[in-house]
Amino acid sequence: MTKTTMIGSKPALACGERGSALVVALLALLLLTALGLALTLTTMTETVIANNQRLGQEAANAADAAIERAMQDLLAIPDWNLALSGQEQSSFVDGGPSGTRVLPDGTTVNLTELVNLARCGHTSSCSSGEIATNSPERSWTTNNPVWQPYAYGPISDLLPTGTVSSPIYVVVLVGDDPSETDNDPLTDGNSGANPGSGVLSLRAEAFGPNGTHRIIEATVARTASSGLERGYTGQRGQDEQNRRARKAAVQTPGKGLTAKQMTLTTGVVQ
Repeated sequence: MTKTTMIGSKPALACGERGSALVVALLALLLLTALGLALTLTTMTETVIANNQRLGQEAANAADAAIERAMQDLLAIPDWNLALSGQEQSSFVDGGPSGTRVLPDGTTVNLTELVNLARCGHTSSCSSGEIATNSPERSWTTNNPVWQPYAYGPISDLLPTGTVSSPIYVVVLVGDDPSETDNDPLTDGNSGANPGSGVLSLRAEAFGPNGTHRIIEATVARTASSGLERGYTGQRGQDEQNRRARKAAVQTPGKGLTAKQMTLTTGVVQ
């Protein structure tokens, strides 16, 4: 039983109950602080997730736009062997086809290492034997594409009007279509009977802040009317390792082909 003593006209708590109100207040404050921190952390996490999702979609759109630009420039090349050998490039470049590029957030993209990764799976120089090695991603051995940098630069420079505002950097590589049977990845088909004659492979990689990386691959085929037909062969993120095997020169899984034509006199794309 708790005993109280009277001091003046007010009761005084026994020694065992002194400070209990302060403990209760501190516990309530601790609980509210924990709830506030949890809410703040959840909000910050959701913001980061939404921002990464936005950057990923923006990078995928940038890679798609870069392929469209590369297609337009390929229309103006009568001999695609020049592109396969690296002698001809798109007008959308920001310097030589090697070296390091710095993104707005300070991260870097090394074009030389990027090309080597596409060719043989590592960043150092690739030998001809390594390029022709059979692997899950490159199963065509001597017909494996020898990727060449064709178009590259900040996506904000894609249009001369300067209306594109984006931190994404894009690189488009061009290679011989692996459905060919001539065992010469630097030559675009040696006859009309070759299934890969008049067909090229394009590989667009887009890089952005926070490690954003998206890859889109497509095939383009020259038509009898000097236009181009395009078909998607794959779209993947940075962590995906296996590429879809091609079963034909031009594939359109789930997406119809679109045709583009450009006259050499006016340069208008239709």
